[in-house]
Amino acid sequence: MTQDQFPVDAPGDGGNLPARHDPRARQQLSQMRSAATSLALDIQEELRDDEIDLLAYWHILVKRRWMVLSILAGVVALALLITLLTTPVYRASVLLELQKEGTQVVQVGGVQPGDFGGGWDPEFLQTQYRLIQSQSLAERVANELDLDRTTLGDLNQSGWFSRMLALLQPQSKQQAKKRGAADARQDAQQELMAAAGIVRRGLNVEPVRDSRLVRINYDSTIPGFSVRVANAVAEGFIAAGLERRFGATSYAKTYLEDQLRLTKAKLEDSERKLVVFAQKENLVNTGENGQSLATQNLTDLNAQLATAQGQRIRAEARWRQASGGGAMPSDMMAVSSVPSLRQQRGTLLAQYQEKLGRFKPDYPDMVALKGQIDEIDRQIGAELGSVRASVKAEYDAAAKQEGMLKGQIAALRGQALDVDGRSIQYNILKREADTNRQLYDSLLQRYKEVGVAGDVRANNVSIIDRAQIAWRVKPNLFTNLALGVLLGGLLGVLVALLLEFLDDTLKTPVDVEQKLKLAVLGVIPKLGAKDSMAAAAGNPQSSFSEAYRSVRTALQFSTDRGVPKTLLITSSGPGEGKSTTALALARNFAQLGKRVLLIEADLRNPSLHRTLGLRGHGVGLSNLLAGACTLNEATLDTDEQGLKVILAGPLPPNPAELLSGTKLVSALTVVAERYDQVILDGPPVLGLADAPILANSVDGTLLMVNSAKTKINAARAALKRLLAARARIVGALLAKYDVRSAGYSYGYGYHYHYESYYAYGGDRKLTKS
Repeated sequence: MTQDQFPVDAPGDGGNLPARHDPRARQQLSQMRSAATSLALDIQEELRDDEIDLLAYWHILVKRRWMVLSILAGVVALALLITLLTTPVYRASVLLELQKEGTQVVQVGGVQPGDFGGGWDPEFLQTQYRLIQSQSLAERVANELDLDRTTLGDLNQSGWFSRMLALLQPQSKQQAKKRGAADARQDAQQELMAAAGIVRRGLNVEPVRDSRLVRINYDSTIPGFSVRVANAVAEGFIAAGLERRFGATSYAKTYLEDQLRLTKAKLEDSERKLVVFAQKENLVNTGENGQSLATQNLTDLNAQLATAQGQRIRAEARWRQASGGGAMPSDMMAVSSVPSLRQQRGTLLAQYQEKLGRFKPDYPDMVALKGQIDEIDRQIGAELGSVRASVKAEYDAAAKQEGMLKGQIAALRGQALDVDGRSIQYNILKREADTNRQLYDSLLQRYKEVGVAGDVRANNVSIIDRAQIAWRVKPNLFTNLALGVLLGGLLGVLVALLLEFLDDTLKTPVDVEQKLKLAVLGVIPKLGAKDSMAAAAGNPQSSFSEAYRSVRTALQFSTDRGVPKTLLITSSGPGEGKSTTALALARNFAQLGKRVLLIEADLRNPSLHRTLGLRGHGVGLSNLLAGACTLNEATLDTDEQGLKVILAGPLPPNPAELLSGTKLVSALTVVAERYDQVILDGPPVLGLADAPILANSVDGTLLMVNSAKTKINAARAALKRLLAARARIVGALLAKYDVRSAGYSYGYGYHYHYESYYAYGGDRKLTKS
């Protein structure tokens, strides 16, 4: 059996994908499963990656630079238009000094005009700021300025936006008449409120930092009016403060007068009740503590009793010591003659002992000395008895005094209890009278202080610089343009980033590598609107042709055995350049002198035959797989030397069943032996079963990605389906890549060096020019 007449099984003969009898099939299957697992893990890791790539943001802005510049120009133009149409506003300023304490004119106790306490108080300053902006001060200023209707009309001119709305919605004459009649009926109070509203609307308080100075600014469209209002607000604020203090003093005096009258009446009534009760109960109060006479006498006797008890205890102790044979009290012994008698006895006893050595005791001199000594002993005994009697007499007197005091205290105790019982109501009335007297004295003192301070009008606010001229503050052309540039740039950047992040397509080679984890074997540039694909492919010097030659070079290093013998070109969806790429690669391999077979394997929507201009041939791949023709009959010649093609042929009713048979593997085996390179123009992956079947049957699969068109999720889904079908994916090819709008300034040199960059599998560590 010849190779062009190999047997072909019937369609649908095998429902399962044919397995290859490759010794390394198990190893390749393990590698493919590892690749699928790695892809899933990389996708999860990418979702968790929060790293900010500033260069990527810069590329986004460069890519969408014209949109950013358009938004910027539009916002700047709008800012310029608003600036030119805005009515000029003029500002006048008055500089005030706010002191927490007024001038020290008088110092009367705690009452002093303008006295607010000392120290720094932010609440005081904030209160003054709010008072300057209050409605009452605005009405006061408006009343003093006496604004007429013409001035109010000039100040109430609507802005440019309101004028534009008025032009879009003009009022009828009848409405204008009604409005004019309503204005004519407006009373003076309404005009005053309107004028006060104008004063408050243009008023602004600006504190001077690190000081007690405050700047009162007023903005209006009339310079002279701004000066008048600024000065009037400062003067009105000072006058209002003085009036508030004077009014508070007057109110305090009136209030104190009323309270004094009431307190005086209460004091007189309480004192009268106290005197009447004391006369009725015959109570006499002495001392500052309000004690009765009985209580005071009882207190004095208690003190005397304590003293008498002490004296009695001391005398009793002396008596016990003297009567018990102990030593006599020293104070009594000192005033007695006992010490001198004892001294004489000692002298006589010494003489007696001296003479006893020479004379006998019955010697007359000795007898005389003995008699003297005995007499002195008698005198000492008598003197000691006298001292002991004195001690006893002292003790008896102290005991008697103590007894007398106890008796008197017992008699006064009952009397004092009776008086205290009758003094309870007296003490109540006395405390009430004392309280009323203290309150009356305090109010009287306060009334005198307020009377002195009320005539002094001290002021804690002073004008430092009055308003002289008004200068223009709005609109500021430079500020508005700078703000327009800032807002326009910010808005443009935000819109560009928003559109970029909402765009979920694969746009750059880096996107393909990061999102799909595939090596980018080449980048096909996007042709211009006036460029012809046929002309670009026919020009060997064009970047389009150079890009496909770089893909051809990269395919030679895509596997360890070089270019896959049978190579499937597929994509996630239709219209992504599969047929163009398959034809371009086939021609490039044919230019190397190889025998190349190009197979139109899309049996649902083939387009390769239109590109080649081979119409009218009714034999193709579907006939070959169905066994209706031989390989030679299905193979057609082309204008390219060494390049032959097998078209799709008649479209079968169920291409998946036709491709899943063993005839496809057999046919690919035969053509792989006959040709140096076999390239299959396959169908898209998503939604069809054809591409996974073909990917399982070939040696390598090249996934096409259309720049800025292929969705990330679609490409990932297609990649997962191919890996699930045990496809050997050699890499990805990015087509229709617009270098000028992608944000990378590579130009033609990008394509020239891109071949060396992706020739080694897209290693990002290599240097790009």
